[in-house]
Amino acid sequence: MTGPAPNSTVNGSTKPIENILRFEDVSLRFGDEVGLEHVSFTVRAGDTRVLLGQAGSGKTVLLKVAMGLLKPDSGRVILFDQDVTDWPEAKLYDIRSRVGVLFQEGGLFDSQTVEENVAYPLVNQRSRIDTPPDWDKVHETVVSALRFVELEKTLEKFPSELSGGMRRRVGIARAIVTEPPLVLYDSPTAGLDPITANTIMALVIKERDLLNTASLIVTHRYQDGNLMANFRYNPSSGQLEHAWRKNGSSPNSGGNHQLDLRTTFMVMRDGKVVFEGPEKELMATTDEYVGKFVKR
Repeated sequence: MTGPAPNSTVNGSTKPIENILRFEDVSLRFGDEVGLEHVSFTVRAGDTRVLLGQAGSGKTVLLKVAMGLLKPDSGRVILFDQDVTDWPEAKLYDIRSRVGVLFQEGGLFDSQTVEENVAYPLVNQRSRIDTPPDWDKVHETVVSALRFVELEKTLEKFPSELSGGMRRRVGIARAIVTEPPLVLYDSPTAGLDPITANTIMALVIKERDLLNTASLIVTHRYQDGNLMANFRYNPSSGQLEHAWRKNGSSPNSGGNHQLDLRTTFMVMRDGKVVFEGPEKELMATTDEYVGKFVKR
């Protein structure tokens, strides 16, 4: 899969996007329960945000606000340089089509084949603008997305015929089939064994590095963030490699030569961001709560 650098169309003109997603002092309550409280951050093309925190800390709520599925009580949400905070549902359709989502456990439609599942975002895009899909093009694009996750031979299978890891990979194919500039991953490795989980994260890294995709990753596994922060995809070998320059430098050489993979960790508690920073600072934390999510 190949894709252009992210762009934004504003008033008929196209310009490079500086900020893919920005939260400005966003707060949300559900009655007396806090969903988010004064959350601010910015995600640019190629950035990764790894969201850690206990269940109910606000991680998935944050993703839903980013998609416009939930409206904040205060603050602003800027998506692709446009303030979408108060947009009605109908107006969000087009801009939301530029955001890929991997739902928990893949979120596939059980009654549809793998091909139909992956094709859904493409077909849904066309139906919203009353243009019949070009089915040959849809098929070609779906095969390309499935090839990206190494499952191009599963087109006619149903989700029930796949392993948990394969269903998650199909979910990634569906999330990236439109080559969105932003992908939201809700617990992409939950319930998977360590080897399969690492395979999933390798695909997330591959997507980031080949298409300069911005990623928000909700996870309970520190290892997911560690991979994003320390490994890159090498298209020549088709493998991950440690993000150290090819000049003999290594993790033991002082740390000045590590490539900047722009991975930021955010730890949430009761709707608040209680830590935000790179892995090195996360590892050095003395905060008891934040330290629960660090593998030392």
